[in-house]
Amino acid sequence: MGQPGKPKVVIRPALADDAPAIAEIYNEAIETTVATFDTQPVNAEERRLWLAEHGGKYPVMVAELDDSIVGWASLSKWSGRCAYADTAEISLYVLAKLHGRGIGRVLMATIIEEGRQAGLHTVIARIVEGNEVSVHLHEVFGFHSVGVLREVGRKFGKLLDIHIMQKIFQ
Repeated sequence: MGQPGKPKVVIRPALADDAPAIAEIYNEAIETTVATFDTQPVNAEERRLWLAEHGGKYPVMVAELDDSIVGWASLSKWSGRCAYADTAEISLYVLAKLHGRGIGRVLMATIIEEGRQAGLHTVIARIVEGNEVSVHLHEVFGFHSVGVLREVGRKFGKLLDIHIMQKIFQ
């Protein structure tokens, strides 16, 4: 992703040393949005442990711009039960000041291809009500709505619905 005169975004697998930047990006979302239902900030050590739980079918990718991590995407286990081994949940976060620059789109394309190559069968997305940008991005990449969970989360004093979207690899 680069244009003449503009820095290029590099997408690569996350490393343990990326944990502080991943935590910073996630904390911005925790503190200012309903994109995640986490309500307490995370620290770098917690993100290191989280990263250690990933790999193989469940990668984490980061987006770098000017040698700084500006976004990340992950595929995480949907459930610890064995029968769900080929199913993952997708997460994607980009620093707010960089929204609308295509970084999320490149991260999404990369993480989905990583999941396909790793042998996943399906990817699930949980998207909070009102996040039409995220719904649209998922639709562009072949996700379809499969239902709505009503009033399952409370954040910033409001009960929120979650839209469930799913992509099945062919």
